[in-house]
Amino acid sequence: MSRYLVTGATGFLGRHLVHALKERDHEVVVLVRRPSGDFPEGVVEVEGDVLDRASLDRAFGSSKVDGVFHCAGKVSRKPEDAEELHKLHVTGTKNVLDAAIAANVQRAVVASTSGTIAVSDDPDHVSTEEDVPPIALLNRWPYYRSKLFAEKAALERHGAKLPNGESFEVVCVNPTLLLGPGDVNGSSTEDVRLFLERKIPAVPPGGLSYVDARDAADAMCLAMQRGVSGRRYLIGACNMTLQEFFARLERVSGVRAPLIPMPKAKPARSFAVTGASIVEKLGNRFGIPMGVDPVSLDMAQHYWYLDATRAETELGWTPRDPVETLADTVKDLQDRGVVWPDFGGNDSVLPALLRKATEVATEAAHRVQNLGSSEKNS
Repeated sequence: MSRYLVTGATGFLGRHLVHALKERDHEVVVLVRRPSGDFPEGVVEVEGDVLDRASLDRAFGSSKVDGVFHCAGKVSRKPEDAEELHKLHVTGTKNVLDAAIAANVQRAVVASTSGTIAVSDDPDHVSTEEDVPPIALLNRWPYYRSKLFAEKAALERHGAKLPNGESFEVVCVNPTLLLGPGDVNGSSTEDVRLFLERKIPAVPPGGLSYVDARDAADAMCLAMQRGVSGRRYLIGACNMTLQEFFARLERVSGVRAPLIPMPKAKPARSFAVTGASIVEKLGNRFGIPMGVDPVSLDMAQHYWYLDATRAETELGWTPRDPVETLADTVKDLQDRGVVWPDFGGNDSVLPALLRKATEVATEAAHRVQNLGSSEKNS
């Protein structure tokens, strides 16, 4: 039995990680800004903030832990959050790991994201840990750019000398889109909610990977025990086009998937800005909030495929059936009242919303296709 400190324990991954550690009979200390008592029995809460180094020194000094899991962060696609994301992810990661080093903590596992390397505009490309980060793409998305710099800061501390003379060990775990039950903040399952509420009017041309948050938590535990220091581990259960993803959601939920394909436009960013504007304006005309934003559409033009072989072979990690994850995600959103229980897609009761959304998507697709043709000919 070991004793571990967990940051970000109130988040989607962090909560599952705390449960996974308790199931393995480890002692768990969680770093919180305000104690709440909202953790399993036996979990110790210590006050601290990843942006307050002094509070971290106090937390590590009082906890006497064998290792630290750093999960604290924020998921946001908003460009205006760029400065906050960089500060929280990069400065926060440096603070946590430097405080751990100062306290003679031997090992750290840092939760990164597959999006630091596993994204491409090539539908045939499947990324591995050895890929070069696609900087040109990441610079468009502040969240992923900040996570890349946070990961770099973490791996730079691999081999740092502890006060006791030993070397600091750090492993990065890079899960893809997290799904499954328990996303109380809606940080990762928002797109599934939008699908269930029929607010996705058309199918973007890209592809994704996803993994169950419970399996990602298991990967974190395995990385602490078996991960090679200085390495990253991509974590994902499956790769599929967005069309295939929506088709699976349709089979699981009974909600009809969008039928209208969005055109593949170049440059993708021009498509995203123009397409989102058209869909939003037309949706407003009909009184339908479509939940479409330029960054999401830009990201949906790309392929987020990865190969998790390293995690499977070196960590002994195995994901569950991806269909089980989707079913549990839908059920959890329903059980928590995030979406109404009667969201099923019986054609006889489909609301006017679906018909109007299809009209919106059709007009948007035609106009954006014309835009792409004009750019190609110019």
